[in-house]
Amino acid sequence: MITSPHNEKLKQIRRLAERRGRERSGLFAAEGEDLVDAAAAAGWESEFTLVAGRDVESHLLDAVSSLGSGTRVVGVYAKRWSQAGGDLSIYLEGVADPGNVGAIVRSAHALCDGPVVLGPGCADPFSPKAVRASMGSIFARPPAQGDFETLAGRTLALDVRAPDAISQSSLEPPLVLCLGGEREGLSRNVLEGAQARARIPLRGDGPESLGVAAAAAIALASSANRMAGDG
Repeated sequence: MITSPHNEKLKQIRRLAERRGRERSGLFAAEGEDLVDAAAAAGWESEFTLVAGRDVESHLLDAVSSLGSGTRVVGVYAKRWSQAGGDLSIYLEGVADPGNVGAIVRSAHALCDGPVVLGPGCADPFSPKAVRASMGSIFARPPAQGDFETLAGRTLALDVRAPDAISQSSLEPPLVLCLGGEREGLSRNVLEGAQARARIPLRGDGPESLGVAAAAAIALASSANRMAGDG
């Protein structure tokens, strides 16, 4: 059992809390029994796993945890990336909040057959916050990396200023939904380069826009249902 805070595995977990540490090592950490179980269910083998009270003293594992309440188990894994593609996928540009990135990875896993494609300015999907927000979908459907110009299929940019609602848009596969960050939205390059633009209709007395994670889930569900012939 690990009894020293200077143990190399504990040091590794500390380093993986920072993006630089993840980029240098190609590894990331998943905390909690649910995430470690999700990794195993998806066929991922850990570089190592530490269980409190079995492999390491509990207070030492709590000390390296990114969770305020500590954790019972931490698994360390090698990053994996998917290839862009599928009948329905989603492209993100400038989505800098890791919680939003992780939530969209989860929505894409639930609603479409293609991965989330991460463009410039996006948060690291393997950061602790993103991995937690994915609720294990990071293992079942890892994201892809790419630029807008490399996307294959019909591109539909979500834009609150678009004249047409998404329900009025052509959704022939393969379709890539494009979303930008909450502050800046999509770049001019994407808005002008996309084959179509669409908006999600909102109530007139409600907010002017949705958070990007909510917008992604609604757009994916609407597109998936229409492409399946359900609405």
